[in-house]
Amino acid sequence: MSQTLLKDANFRWLMGGAVLSGLGDQFTMIALPWLVLKMTGDPLALGLVIAIMGVPRAVFMLLGGALVDRYSPKSVLMVTKFANALVIGTLAVLVLGAPALLTPPLLYALALALGLAQAFAFPAGMSILPTLVAREHLQAANGIMMGLRQLLMLAGPLLGALLMVVGGDDIHAASRQGQGAGNANGIGYAFAYDCASFLVSAWTLAKVRVLAGAQAAPAPGQGVLHAVAEGMRTLWQNMAVRTCFIYWSLAAIVVGGTMQVALPLLASRNLDGAASLGILMGAHGVGTLAGMALSRTKLRAITFGATILAIDALVGILMSPLGAITAAWQGMVLLAVIGVLGGYMQIAVFTWIQQSVPPHMLGRAMSIFMSIFMGVAPLSAMLIGALLQWISLQQLFAGGGALLLALATFAWIATPMRHIQAHYEAAPALAEDVSQP
Repeated sequence: MSQTLLKDANFRWLMGGAVLSGLGDQFTMIALPWLVLKMTGDPLALGLVIAIMGVPRAVFMLLGGALVDRYSPKSVLMVTKFANALVIGTLAVLVLGAPALLTPPLLYALALALGLAQAFAFPAGMSILPTLVAREHLQAANGIMMGLRQLLMLAGPLLGALLMVVGGDDIHAASRQGQGAGNANGIGYAFAYDCASFLVSAWTLAKVRVLAGAQAAPAPGQGVLHAVAEGMRTLWQNMAVRTCFIYWSLAAIVVGGTMQVALPLLASRNLDGAASLGILMGAHGVGTLAGMALSRTKLRAITFGATILAIDALVGILMSPLGAITAAWQGMVLLAVIGVLGGYMQIAVFTWIQQSVPPHMLGRAMSIFMSIFMGVAPLSAMLIGALLQWISLQQLFAGGGALLLALATFAWIATPMRHIQAHYEAAPALAEDVSQP
């Protein structure tokens, strides 16, 4: 099936642009925080930049999903590529040519613009595959695209950091206009590559052709806010989608903050600091990539919903001993297995949503799905941070694992989730059944 996809010109153009742009995204993810810290030396300023990007992204993503459904994923994605290129290009020009003009308020404004662009780019990017790839190839296409993204997440930060080391990252020396030997060219080159990658990927996207009938037009004259409300109402009426989205929201509260806050603390307290954290995250990343590769194997013996619940139960069991580890290899083993399970589940979940939601609702469905995690994650992180003032890491991981196991068990016993089927498991599409469990 992969060979069939690779022969598809549509998929090749999309994949090529995604690889170039994805690598540029990783460069910016390294360069922007480093630039903030080099400019201000203040972790609070870095937190403010992240918040300025994250909050509008989560809020406006719902509107982005509605616009995707109105104008097509390709059209919205094209606009966001040029918008991102403009913002990142401005950063590159300032760092390389006029660093003295780059002030914290200007940086905050550019971060806000980036967050807004991402709010529309995310639902468009997650909704475009079903409009370009035949339905029977969608699982494999998701596996390839998300696997490439995971590879870029492993390699991109390393290449971006190397670029800044070789090119220079001293923004203060650069702003003195020649006084001193330092410069920030490495940071500027990272932004310049990302800007160029957006422009090239816009060109490759222009080569893509939407499949006939793949993009349904919404009702004429419908307002954007009305479209958002209609999307939320329609998804709520779909029993399968409603059940899964509620379950995933609760699971995100349990897992999201634990992994974001407690894992770095674990590396700091129990292991050897930053080096151990890198090893742990690398093991999780490699495991995730392996899980994505395994996603082509469909577990037909049990339903989609039962598969998700079984995976979450296993993740809960594997999380529980993390707080008690005393060696990096122990964490590597646990997190690699968790990564395999998570990678498999990611592909399955994205494909299921794409196949279960009517085409004209897909942008809104994806935006709601992402808003769940982007909205819940900061709240979960705050909760975990507060809990760690009162309990130990061992208690936190053990409690979090037990809660996830209990949640999966409860959903298995008390909800219809274990009966929810994937598209290949049922004759009618789930989107056609909005009332029966």
